[in-house]
Amino acid sequence: MPAKEESIEALAAELHGEVIVPGATGFDDARSIWNGMIDRRPAIIARCSDESDVAAAVRFASHNDLPLAVRGGGHGVAGQAIADGGVVVDLSQLRAVAVDPVGRTATAQGGCTLADLDAATQEHGLATPLGVVTKTGIAGLTLSGGIGWLRRKHGLSCDNLISARVVTAEGEVVIASEEENADLLWGLRGGGGNFGVVTSLAYRLHPIGPQVHFCFVLFPAEEAAEVLRGVQAHLDTTGDPIAPLGVLGHVPEADEIPAEAHGRPYVAVVAMHTGPAEEGAEATAHLRSLAEPLADLSGTMPYTEAQGALDEDYPDGWRYYWKSINVGGLSDEVIAGLTECNAAAPSHHSTIDVWFQEGAMAEVGETDTAFANRRAPYLLGIEGNWEPDGEDAENVAWVRATYDLMRPHSDGGVYLNFPGFLEEGEDLMRSGYGDNYERLAALKAKYDPGNLFRLNPNVPPAPQTGGARRGRRGRA
Repeated sequence: MPAKEESIEALAAELHGEVIVPGATGFDDARSIWNGMIDRRPAIIARCSDESDVAAAVRFASHNDLPLAVRGGGHGVAGQAIADGGVVVDLSQLRAVAVDPVGRTATAQGGCTLADLDAATQEHGLATPLGVVTKTGIAGLTLSGGIGWLRRKHGLSCDNLISARVVTAEGEVVIASEEENADLLWGLRGGGGNFGVVTSLAYRLHPIGPQVHFCFVLFPAEEAAEVLRGVQAHLDTTGDPIAPLGVLGHVPEADEIPAEAHGRPYVAVVAMHTGPAEEGAEATAHLRSLAEPLADLSGTMPYTEAQGALDEDYPDGWRYYWKSINVGGLSDEVIAGLTECNAAAPSHHSTIDVWFQEGAMAEVGETDTAFANRRAPYLLGIEGNWEPDGEDAENVAWVRATYDLMRPHSDGGVYLNFPGFLEEGEDLMRSGYGDNYERLAALKAKYDPGNLFRLNPNVPPAPQTGGARRGRRGRA
């Protein structure tokens, strides 16, 4: 049901921030997000200035029976930061970061991006595991896992989440930590945005930077088997906690790459060395010589620059459709299939990414956090990326065909930050949450029995038994 005009006026009067409605100046900019495929028109955008604004906006959506979306960085590929005809809780103004360099912790507001958090922690030579594109919001990234360059050394973003402040469906503010509402903290560590609006997140930090060595080398795609298996052999024989990413794509027309290589299919090895920068070149030398390279863009640089090394590959407003799937090995059939699919990509901006996993992320118990499928050695990210004037249908079809080709090689499991539009429903959620699904459904019934927070990798609440009541929770 549409919100009454007087209700909107009352919300606007209550907020310290602003309410943006259709027709208002700035509405179209406020509803635009990174993925240009998303063209939705919310009824109200509540641009919040503080936590009380968030609580007011949540209560407004609940009382008016409106869909509710939460916008942090607005970088989620599925576009769930915007709700057609609903309320958008916009956290983009909440970007403060406080760092405790002695205790090695940082607390960041829910609208922060990776760039915001990294900039603050790197002032002290510290970092927490985050993603690989700096415009990504930390909240959405962390709540569904958070895989990045430090995953094999220090685990996932969610593994380093110490506590969080959460606005629940009732508009209450609760703290989730090991000491208070520990069940909620468990759910936030990989269970998505199912339980409330996370207004701040506290992380554990690790010494890294300010200079790091970044390995970035492109080889001919026909060397994919030798390169990808060579990466795994390096990890197996050296025990190196480096977390490589194998990328199949097409060579861009970049000045630093020889012109004769432009447009050729490639396989790349991309990784951040986690030790002292001066040791990085030697430590990654083998990875950079697995075959004759088309281009070697490796070098020593600030940690924040390495974090943004892939940023220009993901411009705002382009069109994006992704899928992911775990596979158990890099067989001849898998590598041949990936190489053939890469060559057939209708957009030369699209890539197929091979995430080498294990290490620290696999040392956490499968049910110790809500994030599942930790033991899978490889995650395939199938990224359809194309310019705004590109053909949607053929690019989406390519992603789906590549995914279908890889399914026989998977025992299940996906990464829920990567699906395009979550069109597979409960089957996809069960694949993503694995054995933790039922526990998440029970937790959902406790914190959001009405499923207000459903625009996310959603777990519907488990049915309530007769007379069951939610337990009291501590308030902030």
